[in-house]
Amino acid sequence: MSDRYTLYGRQGGGSIVVQFLLETFGIAHDVVWVSQEQAAQPDYKRINPSGKIPALVLPDGTIVLESAAICLHLTNTNPGLSPTIGSSAHAKYLQWMVFLSANVYEAILRVYYAHRYSAGGDAHAADVKQQALLHIDHHLSVMEAVLAPYLLGETFTAADLYLVMLLSWLPDGVPESMPKLKHLAETVGKLPIVARVLAQNA
Repeated sequence: MSDRYTLYGRQGGGSIVVQFLLETFGIAHDVVWVSQEQAAQPDYKRINPSGKIPALVLPDGTIVLESAAICLHLTNTNPGLSPTIGSSAHAKYLQWMVFLSANVYEAILRVYYAHRYSAGGDAHAADVKQQALLHIDHHLSVMEAVLAPYLLGETFTAADLYLVMLLSWLPDGVPESMPKLKHLAETVGKLPIVARVLAQNA
């Protein structure tokens, strides 16, 4: 049994936040880049039948899918980027991790892949994209209102790293009307590990 993890990811994709955590925790790992074409092939679908990234293979061979689930596993098993399990703060941490993955991530996907969500062709895809942009603006407003300076107040967690990944995907960047989100993206983005991983995924 290996003592290394293997991350299957895609440059610029949802594996970025997993890279943040693996690097921050100093976990020995290998990264395997998977293109969209490779993700559709049987070899990768044996790892993740949905053909999506990321996928993380644990040292015992267990495969964990979904970026939020991978993040929660890593922060549950490595101290420093999440509150104590069972605490009220941890409950809020779980809330934000689910909010980010189920709402913000999903809305961003609808912006870039609107055609996948439209049964009516390109004309309807434009409507899908416009609605997604409105949803993103709403989700960002919710977080702008609570940042102080992080999602859990003064406690920096993996949820903030997840948020920074998502903010890096915004088509027009973080709106000037949301200075707290802009400050978070800029300050966390300058952390050496975060800056290095973002550069690898540019």
